Amino acid sequence: MTKPALVMVHGAFCGGWVFEAFRQPFEAAGFSVLTPDLRGHGPDDRPGEVGGLSMADYAADIAGLCGRVAGDTGRPPVLLGHSMGGLVAQMAARRSPVSALVLLAPSAPWGVFGSSLEEAVTAAALPLLAPTPFSPVDPDLRLLKAYSLDRLAPEGREAAARRARPESARAILETLTWWLDPLMTTRSPAGPLGVDALVLAGARDRVHPPATVRQVAERLSADYRELPGMSHWLPGEAGWEAVAGLVLDWLAARGDRAAA
Repeated sequence: MTKPALVMVHGAFCGGWVFEAFRQPFEAAGFSVLTPDLRGHGPDDRPGEVGGLSMADYAADIAGLCGRVAGDTGRPPVLLGHSMGGLVAQMAARRSPVSALVLLAPSAPWGVFGSSLEEAVTAAALPLLAPTPFSPVDPDLRLLKAYSLDRLAPEGREAAARRARPESARAILETLTWWLDPLMTTRSPAGPLGVDALVLAGARDRVHPPATVRQVAERLSADYRELPGMSHWLPGEAGWEAVAGLVLDWLAARGDRAAA
């Protein structure tokens, strides 16, 4: 059976480059992989272009891409998202058909409270990052290296930090301080999507700790796996090959069930 396309969605302050290595095992297994830059995150985009963008804008773009892929191939793609891209993927999957949903250390939707003090402190500090919700926010490289890239080798950490991009303050606020959003932008109804879903968490993740990620999985009635020794950068830190292998095995098992 021909494999569906696979769309990989990056997180905040990043771009499709996050998946440069991670995509390779999937392509070797026969998947056609797309790693789009979210709006305003491309290498040729001006830093200010993300200003004012909403999570709803990102989700609409990814849902539109999934719809075009389905139209071109005759089959909805598998949708995979990392970190904030995992929340974009959750939202997009409610707007456009997908074959399956895979979330790596995803941000939680509206209504899911964080499970750690660090998450609460981060949310409380967000209003200090930008003059208005419609401003771009420059990446804090010190925090990025300490929390997201903490398990990368020093040279890899520096290389990833150099590629970081500004992020929309509005999108960050909608994600991490959702209770202040009267529009409930990131609201995703609890319950199965109608397709299989897999949610992975790093046991050492301080950005989105396992207890929070587990809540996301429970809301989706998804399969949940916790990865010992791993942190937040699941597509690129040491052990990413095992993460890719786990996802590939899960997708293969789905295919076997469908063929039975």
